Amino acid sequence: MLSKAQVKYIQSFADKKFRDVEHAFIAEGPKIVGEFLEERPDDVLSIFADPDWTAHPGISSKQKVHVLEPGDLERISFLASPNKVLAVIRKPVIPEKEDLTKGYTLLLDDIQDPGNLGTIIRTADWFGVRNIFCSHHTADAYNPKVVQSTMSSISRVQLRYVDLAEFIAEHSGIPVWAASLQGDDIRDMLPTDPLMLLIGNESRGISTGLMELCTNRVTIPRIGKAESLNASVATGILLSHLSEGILRHFQRN
Repeated sequence: MLSKAQVKYIQSFADKKFRDVEHAFIAEGPKIVGEFLEERPDDVLSIFADPDWTAHPGISSKQKVHVLEPGDLERISFLASPNKVLAVIRKPVIPEKEDLTKGYTLLLDDIQDPGNLGTIIRTADWFGVRNIFCSHHTADAYNPKVVQSTMSSISRVQLRYVDLAEFIAEHSGIPVWAASLQGDDIRDMLPTDPLMLLIGNESRGISTGLMELCTNRVTIPRIGKAESLNASVATGILLSHLSEGILRHFQRN
């Protein structure tokens, strides 16, 4: 049975300050933990698992493995329905500088909902977006809810928290397209390579100061009567159109 100290230790990862101090976070479930064991085994620090899961082929002597008794996982899980395994994962070391001269980069202005952020990370992974730069008031990427929503994509997408205005100024040679209800139809736009796509806060949109720094405003054409789109849904649609635009460009040339 887990000790009170172990339970307290795991539960402390709900606090961002604790995650920052430990430089680690929690991942749960066979799929997510399994992918971390496959892609970043050295960053899997410890595993708390049901007896049948401790035979997973990805587990090595590098990980501290705690075999759980019935009811243990419910005591430490952050999920409504715990599933077989929980792991403590070391945060990745993110390079201070990254080559942004090819492909797309996402900029997130104060995305607050952990589920939205997690889905955006997962969507970025689908479209091959490697880098996401977040404002300092964007939700923490290592919040357990965010990690769960990414379905392990957080192991492949790099996130940094920066002053977005300064960041855009430092990369003035790269066009920045802002998602806006008053923008140009993205279907009519020819995306450049590289390109940055800026997504705004769920309720307020993009701040005025940042909007003024963008080179273009783009929108998704509305057919029905909905007032707006969920931030993560809009991100997926915009990235899809950007990918199609690049393909059309190469087909014409």
